[in-house]
Amino acid sequence: MIRYFWEYFFERKYMEKIHSAAVGVFGGSGFYSFLEIKDEFLMDTPYGAPSDKVIIGQVEGIDVAFIPRHGKNHSIPPHMINYRANVYAMKMLGVRSIIGPCAAGSLSADVKPRDFVICDQFVDRTNCRKDTYYDGPRTTHISMAQPYCSCLRKILIDTSKELGIKCHDKGTVVVVQGPRFSTKAESRWYAAQGWEVINMTQYPECYLARELEICYANISLITDYDVGLEDDPNIKPVSTEEVVKVFNENNERLRKLLFKAIPKITQNKDCLCLNTLEGARIN
Repeated sequence: MIRYFWEYFFERKYMEKIHSAAVGVFGGSGFYSFLEIKDEFLMDTPYGAPSDKVIIGQVEGIDVAFIPRHGKNHSIPPHMINYRANVYAMKMLGVRSIIGPCAAGSLSADVKPRDFVICDQFVDRTNCRKDTYYDGPRTTHISMAQPYCSCLRKILIDTSKELGIKCHDKGTVVVVQGPRFSTKAESRWYAAQGWEVINMTQYPECYLARELEICYANISLITDYDVGLEDDPNIKPVSTEEVVKVFNENNERLRKLLFKAIPKITQNKDCLCLNTLEGARIN
C-alpha cells in the first residue's frame, strides 16, 4: 500500500513540472532530427532514470515525447536498458500511444533490407531482464495473445501504403538477449520456425506498455539478412558499409512515415489495450 501511495505522489510531483504528450516514440539517436524540439529534461521514475533526457517535440503541431533507448550517444547495450523506467516515464507524461521503431535483421529471404515490418507477434529469447511492474503484492497476469495494438498497427500499415513504403503488414520478431549476435545454428533455427525478424530490444518494451495500458506498435527497419541466411546463393553477404547506408535510408523513410501517421492517432475507446487490467488481477 505504501508503494502505491508513493508512486501516486511521485507522479503528481513530476506531472506538475513537466510537459505532457499523447504520443511517445522510442528509437535511436538518429531520430532526434524528426522533431521540432520544445523542451528536453531529465526525469526520474520509481524504477530509476530513463536512458537519457526526455525530449518533447512537435510533429504537425502534436506534442510527442521521445526517449533514445540506448542513450543519446548509444552508450547503453540492449541487455542493460532500463526498459521499466523508459516506459514508465512515458506513462508519467500522459502518453497513451507508443511507436517503437527498431533496426532489425531479416530471417526470411522474402523480407529484404530496406523493407519495413509492422510486427504482430514476438518470441522472447531474452533472460534475466526486469520485465514486469507487478512483483506483488497483487498477482497480475496480462494476456499477450495479441501483443501489438491492432488500432495503431492499422494506422502504420495504411500510412506506409500511402507513402509507397515497402511494408510487411505482419511478422514475428524473435528478441535475443544481446549484445552478441546469433550463431548460424541459432539463426537457422529461428528461420525454420517461420519467424521473419530478429532484434534485441522489443522485449520487454512492448509488454511493459501493455501492463500500463498503453497502445504500442513496432516498426522493424530491416538493415540486413541475419547470419543464418548468408549461405543462400541468392543473398549478398552483408557489409558494415551497406548496413550503415540502409540504416540512413530507413531513417529518412521512417521520418516520413511518422510525420504522416502521428496526426492520425486518436484514442480509440474500444481498443483492448486500454482495458488490459480488467480481470487480470488475483485478489
